[in-house]
Amino acid sequence: MFIRVGDLVTHVQVSGPSAAPALLLLHSLGTSLHVWDAQAEALSGRFRIIRPDLRGHGLTAVTPGPYAMATLARDVLGVLDALSVAGAYVAGLSIGGLIAQAMAEIAPQRVASLILCDTAMVIPPPANWHERARLVRAGGMAAIAEAVMARWVTPGFRDQPAAIGLRQMLLRTDPEGYAGAAEAIATADFTATTPKRKCPAHVIVGAQDEATPLASAKALQAALGASLTVIDDAAHIPTIEKPDAVTAAFLDAMRAA
Repeated sequence: MFIRVGDLVTHVQVSGPSAAPALLLLHSLGTSLHVWDAQAEALSGRFRIIRPDLRGHGLTAVTPGPYAMATLARDVLGVLDALSVAGAYVAGLSIGGLIAQAMAEIAPQRVASLILCDTAMVIPPPANWHERARLVRAGGMAAIAEAVMARWVTPGFRDQPAAIGLRQMLLRTDPEGYAGAAEAIATADFTATTPKRKCPAHVIVGAQDEATPLASAKALQAALGASLTVIDDAAHIPTIEKPDAVTAAFLDAMRAA
C-alpha cells in the first residue's frame, strides 16, 4: 500500500493478523523492504509485520538529500501513526538499526524492544559516506555496486540467486535516495544516547561483517545490556545470506522481551 506521511508518499507492506503484536522491519541502505522477505514470511503468523520502504528507496518517494536520521525516524513513526499502531517491536538492519535507535530516542514509549542487526551506534568515518554520495550522484549506482556487494555477502555466496537479486535491489535504488541516506549516516552518532535506552534489546551480526563488525556489535551489546547472536558464514546482510539463522535469533529475542 501507499500512504502519505507528511511530505512523503511511502510504500509499506503489512502482513499477519491485525490483532497480533506489531513487528516493524527497517531495511538497509541501498535495498528495500524485500531484504526482509524471508523473515516476514516466517514470522507473519505470529506478528503483524510492517515493512516500509525508506525515504528514497524502493517504491517510496525520493526527496533531495541530504537526509537526517531524525527525519528518517519520523517518517517511520508516521507510518505507525497512519496504521494506528501505538508501539512495536522494532528491528533494523544497518541504517535501519540507526533509524531504530533514533526512534527510541525520539519516541521511546513506542519501542517495545530493539533488534539491531549488523549496525552500530556510529559508523565512521563521515568522509566515506560523503564520498559514496558524491560517487552515486556522479555515476549512478553502478559506480559503487562491486565494492558494496563485496561487503554485503561472503565470497562464496556472491553467485547465488539471492545475492544476484540483492545486487539488483542496489542497482535499482535511486541515486539521490541512496546519497541522501548515506549523508544521514555520516552525521549519525548515538554513542551518548543509546546507552540510556531501557527497553529489551538483542544484537545480531554476521561473523564476516566488515562494514559493522563484531566489535561494533559488542559495543551495542554493552551499551544496551543486550543479548548477542553471531551468525557464522555471513557478512553484512545476513537476512539474505542466512535467513533461517536470523529468524531463529528474532524468535529467541522476542521470547525474552
